[in-house]
Amino acid sequence: MAVAACSMALTASNELQLLPAGTFSARDGRPNDAPAWHIDAALAQTLVADAAARATPYVIDYEHQTMLARQNGQPAPAAGWFSKLEWREGVGLFATDVQWTDRAKAMIGAQEYRYISPVIGYDKTGAVTALFMAAITNNPAIDGMDAVLLAAASAHFATTPTPLSTQENPMEPKLREQLRILLNLPAGATDADVQGQLDSLSALVKQGQDSTAAASTDLFTVISTQRATIASLSAATPDPTRYVPIGLMQDLQGRYSALSAEVNASRVDAVVKGALDAGKLLPSQEAWAREYGKQNLAALSSFVESAPPIALLNGMQTGGKQPPGDDGSAALTAAQKDMCAALGVSQEDFQKTLKAEKGA
Repeated sequence: MAVAACSMALTASNELQLLPAGTFSARDGRPNDAPAWHIDAALAQTLVADAAARATPYVIDYEHQTMLARQNGQPAPAAGWFSKLEWREGVGLFATDVQWTDRAKAMIGAQEYRYISPVIGYDKTGAVTALFMAAITNNPAIDGMDAVLLAAASAHFATTPTPLSTQENPMEPKLREQLRILLNLPAGATDADVQGQLDSLSALVKQGQDSTAAASTDLFTVISTQRATIASLSAATPDPTRYVPIGLMQDLQGRYSALSAEVNASRVDAVVKGALDAGKLLPSQEAWAREYGKQNLAALSSFVESAPPIALLNGMQTGGKQPPGDDGSAALTAAQKDMCAALGVSQEDFQKTLKAEKGA
């Protein structure tokens, strides 16, 4: 199936003639690959049925920008939408529920746009087999449109497709770039890359089609199927037995973190309190031990377990009596100084601890 854009006179009513009845062609001589385009009641009924089965309306844009957006990077605003088609014998195919935007109505009313240009699909005889979209335009034969349409059609998927380029006749750069974008190939793709992707798609289509569908299957069908699959996956309702809402998961994670912190704090408290009661930590070491335990409880537990009890904290060497002439401020003994060095406690803090215990 090939693709083409033609044109008809334009009015801003909710009824719009898209195609004339019978045989017709474009002002620029198209189609080039068929005697002429033609549509009758039987062909039109297929288009009417396709329109009724669509979940989304057909778009009417400006100057076919929807088809050109990926090339020129410009936005593609809609001029209008329609969903219902009707065949009128002897006259042609009509859209009967056109909804124009206010901007499009104003431009049509001021005759800034005068023609409608539908994008159609057709077979090798010129019979119209599909309707894709439409555009308002003043130039039915848009510059460069033939190349865009060829990119959209990507040949006819014939049994033995003719290569779009050969070594002696390379592909036009503009056509190659349009095909690269449509086929989602990386920048710098060669003629061979483009032709290979087209051949792969052709083989995929032919693999699943029968002889009666061979003439109507094309690249648009493949792409539409892929998009429909993606849309269905996006709209699918998650299985509640396998997935939970992200808000609930985050709430549970927060509660788990808070509970873990609470349990860890309780364990640190037990280790520090036990060490103080056993005389393995000085009171001045309590704050350090708690902070260290928050960071590494296993290391604190190992330190406390291997630390020897401090005899001075378990009992007074003088039996609770102050040595004669000692008011608690006397210089530390060599053993006490060694103990301070081993525990990392300053001699001044150690003396304060001694004085506090004597006062008690």
